[in-house]
Amino acid sequence: MDQGELVTSAPLAARLEVPSGPLFFPVTAYGPDGAVDLDTYRLHVRRGVEAGAAAVFAACGTGEFHALTPEEFESCVRAAVEAAEGRVPVVAGAGYGTALAVRHARLAERAGADGLLAMPPYLVKAGQEGLLWHYGEIAAATSLPVIVYQRDNAVFTPETVVGLARTDGIIGLKDGHGDLDLMQRTVSAVRVAGPGDFLYFNGLPTAELTQSAYRGLGITLYSSAVFCFVPELALACHTAFRTGDEATANRLIDGFYRPFVELRAKGAGYAVSLVKAGVRMRGLNVGEVRPPLHEPAGDHVKQLAQLIERGLALLEEGQ
Repeated sequence: MDQGELVTSAPLAARLEVPSGPLFFPVTAYGPDGAVDLDTYRLHVRRGVEAGAAAVFAACGTGEFHALTPEEFESCVRAAVEAAEGRVPVVAGAGYGTALAVRHARLAERAGADGLLAMPPYLVKAGQEGLLWHYGEIAAATSLPVIVYQRDNAVFTPETVVGLARTDGIIGLKDGHGDLDLMQRTVSAVRVAGPGDFLYFNGLPTAELTQSAYRGLGITLYSSAVFCFVPELALACHTAFRTGDEATANRLIDGFYRPFVELRAKGAGYAVSLVKAGVRMRGLNVGEVRPPLHEPAGDHVKQLAQLIERGLALLEEGQ
């Protein structure tokens, strides 16, 4: 890996830099037999693009990357590319150990993806030097630009992020750790290190709740799981952030996003299973989650239905 000047991959970076809408992380659809349902998945992705998504992040965390075989992963990425039809970029997940992450990267490139979201390595808690080497190997494996996902066992010092930004093919950092002090120091360190653009993403679950704080650091990109099942609400919130409409943003946060996050906290894995329940609730049968995740409790599903109704009512009030 080449750690020279700060670099960026213009095609994907330029398309993501000023997003026209939320970043869409579709769920993966399964049929009654538990197999991946590519037709329903394509429809889910197509609807998201038509609803105003700025990019599709296929087979990532919300898409149950952990539960897919490499063959299923490639099929999902290819289906997302087909459904997007070039209207927005498609970024695919890549993860596990270095060898498997490289394999996922090559499968994603073969399937037509525009970039990669490199997730934390499996199980081990590695040192900074090992992490830098790991992501450098992923970046070197294909021509696809890479966004590195910081969370859990892959949390970086500002100096390591400078190293990532100097690595050919790595264009950004998605933060799922949530330490704003660390993020400010990271943004500053990369800025001082030299010329070149480097993208930052708020990658916390239900990122809308924390996006006002991230915007204070200059981080405007964020993932939106809510876009999967209430795209109109996610789009309205995104527009409010972008235009500085604090009244609308606060109304949506107070009336929908905060209660949703509190409901999400009631069950392990709800960041995925609750979202998938919401997609089904809005009329698209994407099936249930695969083990080791489990379906939300019945009472929680009822609360989600009430929250969706309340969120849509908030949109009506603002018109």
